[in-house]
Amino acid sequence: MTGYGKSEAELNNAKLSIEIKTLNSKQIDLNVRLPHAYNSKEVEIRSIVSKSLERGKIAVFINKESLGEDTKHEINSDLAKSYYTQIKAIAEEVGDNSTEILSTIMRMPDVVKQNTSEVDKSELQQLMQLVKDTLANVDEFRIEEAKAMEEDFRLRIANILELLIQVEPLETTRIERVKDRLEQALLKNIDESKVDKNRFEQEVIFYLEKFDITEEKVRLKKHCSYFIETLDNNSISKGKKLGFITQEIGREINTLGSKSNDSDMQKIVVNMKDELEKIKEQALNVL
Repeated sequence: MTGYGKSEAELNNAKLSIEIKTLNSKQIDLNVRLPHAYNSKEVEIRSIVSKSLERGKIAVFINKESLGEDTKHEINSDLAKSYYTQIKAIAEEVGDNSTEILSTIMRMPDVVKQNTSEVDKSELQQLMQLVKDTLANVDEFRIEEAKAMEEDFRLRIANILELLIQVEPLETTRIERVKDRLEQALLKNIDESKVDKNRFEQEVIFYLEKFDITEEKVRLKKHCSYFIETLDNNSISKGKKLGFITQEIGREINTLGSKSNDSDMQKIVVNMKDELEKIKEQALNVL
């Protein structure tokens, strides 16, 4: 959802510029700053921006700068004369012969004011068009960022699947080590002649079933495939959906770790988690 766009145009002896910045956010948080003369269009601007950008922390800055040909400022002559008369009388009373009375008066409240006459319809139409142009720029920015993000997603998912392949050779040796450890612990405490081999084998099989990760591997592969399928589907807003899928991927990786009972397998699981965390961080930036 990170994006940036800027557009400028000259209209009615003024330069109009619009900037839109967006950052990650689960909901839409829209802030619009615009000249007082355009207040009548704020609701419409908010509606257009919200529909286009959907969610995120969004800042819209609209600025109108006079080009000097028509400043549209007026001097309140009556008020200026009143200030002059009063200030001059005070100056004479206190013996102040300052020659800068006039420059002081021009800085007094309401002496110089901007003409806030209603903006004509054509200018408002140009304003709204410029807002749409700026939103288009934001979309272009987001599209370019999305391409790099998609490549990173595919790489991370491929890395998780590759790490899962590395788990498989460890499964057989892990089971053998667990079995040997149980047998040694049994023989340490019970005479071998008193051990019921068949019962022992049954108990070992029952115990080792708790460490079986076949289902977790199958589900992890399916979740990874579903993640890629969702990426390829351009007909939906996929941000939240990708977030849900990463939660399921994380659940299976965590279960692999809890069932591993093997240091080498734990290292692989840690690397899987590292790849998944990078996916989660980027997924927050997807609509």
